[in-house]
Amino acid sequence: MLAKSLSYGLSGISGFPVTVEVNTAFGIPSFDVVGLPDAAVRESRERVRSALKNSGMGFPEQRITVNLAPADQKKEGPAFDLPIALTIMACMGKLDPAALSGTAIIGEVALDGSVRPVRGALPMVISALEAGVKRFLLPADNENEVRCVEGIDLYCVSSLTQAAEHLSGKHPLPPVKTVAYSEILARRESPFDFKNVKGQAGARRALEIAAAGSHNILMIGPPGSGKTLMARCVPSILPDMTFQEALEVTRIHSVAGAVPETGLLVERPFRSPHHTASHAALVGGGTGALPGEVSKSHNGVLFMDELPEYSRDVLEALRQPLEDGVVTVTRVSAQSTYPARFMLVCSMNPCPCGYYGSRQRECRCSASEIKRYRSRISGPLLDRIDIHVEVESIPPGQLGDDTPSESSAEIRARVQAAREIQRARYAPLGGRVKCNAQLDAGSLNAACPLEKEARQLLDLSAEKLELSNRAYTRILKVARTIADLDGREIIGPEHVAEAVQYRSANQKYWR
Repeated sequence: MLAKSLSYGLSGISGFPVTVEVNTAFGIPSFDVVGLPDAAVRESRERVRSALKNSGMGFPEQRITVNLAPADQKKEGPAFDLPIALTIMACMGKLDPAALSGTAIIGEVALDGSVRPVRGALPMVISALEAGVKRFLLPADNENEVRCVEGIDLYCVSSLTQAAEHLSGKHPLPPVKTVAYSEILARRESPFDFKNVKGQAGARRALEIAAAGSHNILMIGPPGSGKTLMARCVPSILPDMTFQEALEVTRIHSVAGAVPETGLLVERPFRSPHHTASHAALVGGGTGALPGEVSKSHNGVLFMDELPEYSRDVLEALRQPLEDGVVTVTRVSAQSTYPARFMLVCSMNPCPCGYYGSRQRECRCSASEIKRYRSRISGPLLDRIDIHVEVESIPPGQLGDDTPSESSAEIRARVQAAREIQRARYAPLGGRVKCNAQLDAGSLNAACPLEKEARQLLDLSAEKLELSNRAYTRILKVARTIADLDGREIIGPEHVAEAVQYRSANQKYWR
């Protein structure tokens, strides 16, 4: 007997349809899975056999052939366990084959018949919905991840028996109630707030500008000056993600198997890889070409503390995603392209001991040690960081000051207003550009009109500071953001002057 069901596989952050065909015939008992399965898929034979027997369904002592079509596309992971088991039950006459029609079935089965969650449920459901599939049968532990998707009938099961009774109509399950994005957004909380940051008016201003235009920023200062705390506060001043942005971020984390219990990610990601992280950990890799830290921080913040301590090849790997906003991970058995549009926030000490130029402690490093330490960061990477700001240590007397600092909510209101200006300005570009940092050469001049004095100041600064073409355009983008925060359409000399100032640290430390 032949029976079929529909499932979905995973390729990058997209799903692709897989038709599960099961044929049973008389002959020497065997159980074969074909259709380019990986080891996890081939091992489903033993999981499905035990699950069916331990659920009281029995198992046909016949020749069983399972084909996963299309046969020329590699199938990975245990997500096909549940559809294979249910399709075998249809061949055994315990389910009506018509009950499987029109339902995308995804799930791993345990030996006792329970259903376990799978990686990548959200991207598979979204891809199926785009293909016209409206009914889904998923593991109960994937419910929170998928219940934000509207326009689907979602049924979640915790065991093979429950799935069979639902499909047979014996004990039908009610569809999972979807949750509005606004309701999920209202529950979010941030443990970090700029009101807890003492002093550092210059660094706070620089971070506000960086957040308003999604600019990359480098903070340079001695240990204990608050660089890490301020970096962790950055997500609290970024605008709320739209529903589409939240879906995009959650899809990436779902593929990586890192979706939280709450399901949809509504907080902008904040990723802080250790300085010993490998090239593959940062960019992505593994046998399945999984996303790395640059993709997991998409639409959020990638924080790299103690920047010179990272290996040279890891730092240089940042150059392409910083420029293109995507990263392609290629391995022997897989290739995937992931979005990687993030805001890079870096921090570093001015020297190996950390106290070069400090007013509180004397630096004990030699000139050659300082030069060697700073040379670990290449010029091309520095060119891609829009804002360089010095952070001074806070005098002990200010640490006990009870005067409240400006909160993240107040800063976020200004950042949100600037982002709204940018969203309206770049709307005719069809989503290609969303904020000032993403401006390309074709849109730069039209988006950044300058007063005559501002143009003269920018040209003079480029000549005196010997700026590269990339540094020149990035100063212009930062000036555009500063003007947006002031509510000005035309960029004035004061905006250019402040933007140029954020390149002064580059001249001081790398000249």
